[in-house]
Amino acid sequence: MRSGVLAQKVGMMRLFTDAGEHVPVTVLRLGNCQVVGHRTKDKNGYVALQLGAGARKVQRANRADRGHFAVAKVEPKRKLAEFRVDDNALIPVGAEITADHFVVGQFVDVTGTSTGKGFAGGMKRWNFSGLRASHGVSISHRSIGSTGGRQDPGKTFKNKKMPGHLGVDRVTTLNLKVMQTDVERGLILVEGAVPGVKGGWILVRDAIKKKLPEGVPMPGKFKVAEAVQGAQEAPAAAAPAAGEAAGAEAKEGA
Repeated sequence: MRSGVLAQKVGMMRLFTDAGEHVPVTVLRLGNCQVVGHRTKDKNGYVALQLGAGARKVQRANRADRGHFAVAKVEPKRKLAEFRVDDNALIPVGAEITADHFVVGQFVDVTGTSTGKGFAGGMKRWNFSGLRASHGVSISHRSIGSTGGRQDPGKTFKNKKMPGHLGVDRVTTLNLKVMQTDVERGLILVEGAVPGVKGGWILVRDAIKKKLPEGVPMPGKFKVAEAVQGAQEAPAAAAPAAGEAAGAEAKEGA
């Protein structure tokens, strides 16, 4: 199981196929999506990657967050999310995931926060049909009707579908096809609509109900900064040197 990405919804447009058909797509932008931390079985009880995306001012982050980002050697991020992965699918901390993490033609699942629409009636919120439109019904055509029984049960049950707050829910849309990717601009174009408003944060991961196509990079497609790569190579280079020093001391003692 590979890691997903944290992207920002830009808006919708359309693409034209070779056959002249137009396909509505949603444009998602990767805003410097980097690995911020690892979750391991020994320490956390599960294996996952913590990703961060979006720019955040240092003075807007508290001391704990600044320390967390300093350990990872990444700039403060505006949004954080975790993705469960396999043991062999961990990506180095500080690596930036690129748009070609997904290949054209594969299916993905997207998760976002739906658009808030305030207080809504039963017809808009739950698709009720309303009352009759004849003159026999006075001015309550969009009423939801009865909400409870008489003496039996003598109450309204919990979770009854009634007017109330609509939207601002976590919504997941399955099996959206990746139509195009742009690595230089960090764009992923998926077919169809994605939940949320423009500028909202979207979690994009491999579809759980579709088989991965051939050519998908494992554990993912990413680039590592020189500073991060140097920090990872330093402990490996220091280990042989320490071993040589220990061997020299042993010879002197002999």
